[in-house]
Amino acid sequence: MASTKLQSGSSGYLPEMDDAERASRDEIIALQTKRLAWSLAHAYDNVAHYKAAFDKAGVRPSDFRQLSDLAKFPFTVKTDLRDNYPFNMFAVPREQLVRVHASSGTTGRPIVVGYTRADIATWSSVMARSIRAAGGRTGMIIHNAYGYGLFTGGLGAHYGAEQLGCTVVPVSGGMTERQVQLINDFRPDIITVTPSYMLAILDEFKRQGLDPRKSSLKFGIFGAEPWTNAMRVEIETAFDMDATDIYGL
Repeated sequence: MASTKLQSGSSGYLPEMDDAERASRDEIIALQTKRLAWSLAHAYDNVAHYKAAFDKAGVRPSDFRQLSDLAKFPFTVKTDLRDNYPFNMFAVPREQLVRVHASSGTTGRPIVVGYTRADIATWSSVMARSIRAAGGRTGMIIHNAYGYGLFTGGLGAHYGAEQLGCTVVPVSGGMTERQVQLINDFRPDIITVTPSYMLAILDEFKRQGLDPRKSSLKFGIFGAEPWTNAMRVEIETAFDMDATDIYGL
């Protein structure tokens, strides 16, 4: 199907397949090189942490000329994010952000992520592409049981599904009995949820005496926590669905 590129920062319908999905390896390398060069310079010029880290490692953004050069630059580790809590890792003025998300902070200071309007548009497009790669198509119903709020998962999946042209049921987490009712009543094609909570939904199907293999669910997009191949097999077998791991960075 022919595609029309969705411009960064725009909104609305995303084509069935983005141009990037058809790019050759050489085209992808060229795009990655261009964007990484920009990102390194932007971070160095605008974030005190990165300027100090690059200087300590003896590298400058101009030292990056090809992808293999990335090995010269220091890692960003979780303690860097915590030490710069809440806003010191932002590369644009806080006033340019339209949203802030954060981790739970159960192991210390929460990890804070800020988004500009352009970031939201990019995030939506990437999620739309990911959902399509997992089997989603325009017009499908998606039951989104990821949490909404400070956690990034719910809204990310929501925006991506809408951009792909799907119908989103924004259930969020919890109220497991109601989750099963809505799955049976709305007959979604896709469910997006953590794998452990999908097992809780499975238990609720069984408690109600319902056969999960007779549900409408064809695809499951699971992430936000580790899970095993055994869990994948259990879910796929129980629901007669295809289960995909979507991991966050």
